[in-house]
Amino acid sequence: MRHRITLIPGDGIGPEVASAVVRIIEASGVEIEWEEHLAGQLALDKNGKTLPDELIESIKRNRVGLKGPITTPVGKGFTSVNVGLRKALDLYANLRPVRALPNVPCRNPDLDLVVVRENTESLYSGLEHEVVPGVIESLKIITEKASTRIARFAFAYARDENRKRITAVHKANIMKLSDGLFLKCFEEVGQAFPDIEQQSMIVDNASMQLVMRPEQFDILLCENLYGDIVSDLCAGLIGGLGLVPGANIGEKGAVFEAVHGSAPDIAGKCIANPTALLQSAILMLRHINERAAADRIEDAMLKVFAEGKVRTRDVGGTASTDQFADSIIGRIN
Repeated sequence: MRHRITLIPGDGIGPEVASAVVRIIEASGVEIEWEEHLAGQLALDKNGKTLPDELIESIKRNRVGLKGPITTPVGKGFTSVNVGLRKALDLYANLRPVRALPNVPCRNPDLDLVVVRENTESLYSGLEHEVVPGVIESLKIITEKASTRIARFAFAYARDENRKRITAVHKANIMKLSDGLFLKCFEEVGQAFPDIEQQSMIVDNASMQLVMRPEQFDILLCENLYGDIVSDLCAGLIGGLGLVPGANIGEKGAVFEAVHGSAPDIAGKCIANPTALLQSAILMLRHINERAAADRIEDAMLKVFAEGKVRTRDVGGTASTDQFADSIIGRIN
């Protein structure tokens, strides 16, 4: 079967890691016709918009996209392309599996958990304005609709992937109405999934527990801002953002992305680690029912890490982006 998928290489190191991942996917035998589009500053320079209409229409048409890192200006400039994509396509579920890789030094070599993050509301939406000079108001919006559907997504994912426990992360002791609603929806949805263990935990305690005993968690269900913070914390437990995948999923489509930055300081040097985008592509292949190819790529990647001979600089090696990709390609069965 031939698939048509939207490809957003991104900027900075994005084109380099995207090219490596495309080559690995092609080596697995999956037939993909890539529709390549610009986003962010590159699209703004060429088309006058950071999210061109053609890009949105391509993802809507293909229902699947693979996206490299895109620079977001800090404190000025255009708003996040990632947030814009999620809003434009209503990609309400952010999926961040965090699993330790073999032979990568970290504090938790057996860690295997998943962060499920509501992707469309809460403080992360950036709804803020200046009330009077020197006073800024940010709005935290929590709705029953969004809280219910992300809970359903988490429970369905747990059942499909044979996960045993979901922990809802909240601050309902202080934000009794907003986080209280999020927690209430989780508990109501959970009644239909008695086979899955359910618990809740205040976000500050959850953060401490993740540092002390992360192995106690299986799936963490978070509202938007907490999920953004907690998922990066979890990535740090196994070696950093360069090693973990990300997926944004909704009824209109799904975009799979590397969640790390665009690293403009090393762009063009072909030394970036493509693992995060590769792992996102593996999630993508499973999403389009190319599970056998996804398994072959994953097995090859794990073999390369286990051997420890070919690794990029961020994990203690000297290999280039292409050398690392070639090593994986050579081990795909």
